[in-house]
Amino acid sequence: MEETSHHLVADVMIGGVVLLGAALLAVLIFRRLGLGAVLGYLVAGIAIGPDGLALIDAPETILAYSEIGIILLLFLVGLELSPSRLWLLRRDILLFGPLQVILCGLGMFAVIHFAMPSFSWQAALVLGLPLALSSTAQVLPLLQSRGRMKTDYGEKSFSILLFQDISIVPLLTIVAALSRAPAEEGAIEGWSLVLYAVLAIAGLVLAGRYLLSPLLRLVGKISERELFIVTGLFTVCVSAAVMQAIGVSPALGAFLAGVMLAESPYRHELEADIDPFRSILLGLFFLAVGMLLDVDVILSQPVFVAGLALALITVKIAVIYALGRCFGLQDRPSIIMAMLLSQGGEFAFVLFAAAQQALLIEPEAASLFGAVVTLSMATTPFLMIFAGKLAARKVSGDVQLDDPELASQANVIIVGHGRFGQQVSQIMQAAGRSVTLIDINPQTIDLSEDFGFKVFYGDGTRVDLLKRAGGEDAQAIFFCIDDRYMTAESLMPVRETFPRTKLFVRAYDREQALLLMEDDGISIMREVFESSIRMSADALKYFGTDRDQISEIISEFRRRDRSRLQAQFTSGDMHAGTRHSFGGDDSDDFLITGD
Repeated sequence: MEETSHHLVADVMIGGVVLLGAALLAVLIFRRLGLGAVLGYLVAGIAIGPDGLALIDAPETILAYSEIGIILLLFLVGLELSPSRLWLLRRDILLFGPLQVILCGLGMFAVIHFAMPSFSWQAALVLGLPLALSSTAQVLPLLQSRGRMKTDYGEKSFSILLFQDISIVPLLTIVAALSRAPAEEGAIEGWSLVLYAVLAIAGLVLAGRYLLSPLLRLVGKISERELFIVTGLFTVCVSAAVMQAIGVSPALGAFLAGVMLAESPYRHELEADIDPFRSILLGLFFLAVGMLLDVDVILSQPVFVAGLALALITVKIAVIYALGRCFGLQDRPSIIMAMLLSQGGEFAFVLFAAAQQALLIEPEAASLFGAVVTLSMATTPFLMIFAGKLAARKVSGDVQLDDPELASQANVIIVGHGRFGQQVSQIMQAAGRSVTLIDINPQTIDLSEDFGFKVFYGDGTRVDLLKRAGGEDAQAIFFCIDDRYMTAESLMPVRETFPRTKLFVRAYDREQALLLMEDDGISIMREVFESSIRMSADALKYFGTDRDQISEIISEFRRRDRSRLQAQFTSGDMHAGTRHSFGGDDSDDFLITGD
């Protein structure tokens, strides 16, 4: 037994050397060529897999374990999305997402039905619908690494991917309904699966609210960092296991776990600790996909496989582009989003396997369309190179979208060059301060350039982008964007990364100001506060009020507003401090009249 154990350890170590060595070499080469890590992983997997050098003989096992990387990816995405933020995306998730899956799925059903007349309509349907799904493991890291998650097309892409994960339930239901195989005893299928999924989601949300929050408070009192990580991973595993048990995507459960922890003060620590594992496991996932590629299928009919992959990409680009335009995206963001989501997804392999078990398709068909999905994944880096050039191309008066890394070192970084940021920029430059301007809206950048202002493109709330812009050497960063969900907690990574840099933040209203007050190192300005005071002062002057009286009234108003704001912050109650307001039933007497 001991000898067997030694052999097992040796096999694991040798396998690890082969996997990591192949990944390291391939990614270095493909990064150097500008083709991205994913294509490198896929090629490395093909090279060491059963159809290559046959250095690894159990790709299915590696794929099963590496799918944890997708689970962790969805968990990390959930950490970035509070329930309120998710609610804002409800239209895209519940309307854009279903339309994309249905129209792309039916489009591929038609292609398969006419290209392969020997297939029954049931087979064409259970092969076509899974091809509507895109690769979450490929698309989300692309959006995150390039700082595009908060762009219009980034949010819509994420919403589509999230619905695709949810759509595994109805797609499995369709496969079960069409199944020719005898039903397994005790298996959940049909509409029962949908009901169980809804109940599981509701149960996880309630557990997060009434069990997880008290547990985190208890862990917080102990103040052991490792315990935070254990609690977070335990939450991920439980949520994913619940979904897996009823036959739903475990990644959806992990996403819900992330959303439940999105408003936790410990989410930044969890994100930093889990992200390296996510990166490594996603790399192994794409290695396994490459190893599972049936090269013989491609070599036996290369034109047919390439044609199906091209048809898949074409159908999805056409449908998603049209939907993007219908949902308010401009022409260029629509085509970028369509290219980004044009490949097949990892969950297609799951659905092909289910269709094969249901006796709807032959193993050869599953291998053929698995090769189509893998080939479509391999085209994504090339499409994104083209999309990147398209996004940055300057034609017909469009703006050049430069990265803040190209900016000269400045004293001040201003994030947002709209109506608020423009005034701040002017005053800083009038005072002799050098300024770097950042905005995420190409139209704003274009308009600014027309007036002679150079604005760099990007999401200025991302730490990595601020580093490229010179945040470590800047004296101040001004957040002048209209982001009603920016809080002291969301700015904590910026504060921790640039401890010597002063942060000035535009607050939409009093409620947001209270959330930002949790960090006394942030200077806050409510966006209409000073303008309303100025208008009132002008009106009093028109009424004939003495200048000194105007000054005294304004000073008293400011003093009372500060007192009321502090009372609201201390108590956590928006109704606190009403006695400091003018005109209220409980307000203090204060009246200045003219002679």
